[in-house]
Amino acid sequence: MSAAASAAKAGVKRPRVTLKLATSLDGKIATPTGESQWITGARARAIGHELRGVHGAILVGAGTVQADDPELSARGEEPPARQPLRIVLDSRLGVSLESQLLKTVAFGPVLIAGCAGAAPAARKDLETRGARVATFPRAGRGVDLGALLDYLGGLEEPVDSLFVEGGGQVAASFVEANLVDRMEWFRAPLILGEDARAAIAGADALKLSDAQRWKRISVRELDADLWETYERA
Repeated sequence: MSAAASAAKAGVKRPRVTLKLATSLDGKIATPTGESQWITGARARAIGHELRGVHGAILVGAGTVQADDPELSARGEEPPARQPLRIVLDSRLGVSLESQLLKTVAFGPVLIAGCAGAAPAARKDLETRGARVATFPRAGRGVDLGALLDYLGGLEEPVDSLFVEGGGQVAASFVEANLVDRMEWFRAPLILGEDARAAIAGADALKLSDAQRWKRISVRELDADLWETYERA
């Protein structure tokens, strides 16, 4: 039975989803070659770690793990007593066994969220390294995100808040599925141009009437950067 099926029970409360973006002024997260460290400054990055620490889970896509090999820990001035669950969306369960995430499983739990039908051998290898693996139906760009949220809300220790960090395809998937409740947007004063990688790579509205509307609830200066917070309009 898939994780989605086992979590499909009455009363499951999905976690609240926050999408975090760190972009140039023109909404880009990396150069055309993938260079992204660092678009925003040190203060913005420090706030990002603080935000990680107040969420129950952090999520990125397999492409981000492959490109940046992040640890995804919350490393603020006052780290949380317990690290958030670290989640990778990886429909094929292809996360490198030598990734920093799997090397630091003892530091904080790791969940690899794949699609039903992924190779059993890949699942066994990940579980041998200490990761939790759950599979879900395929939908849209990959994993059925609604089923994933149901699963997280139905855990023995439910996840009440999810911090989505990227990349662009993952951000677009959550936006397209209408699952984002809040956005924390860090904007740096530089222009990367048309061919740079978009923060939300898709989710196109063909008409203005179809566009998702957001309400900005705060804007703060962080040295040269801006930190904007949005909620659903």
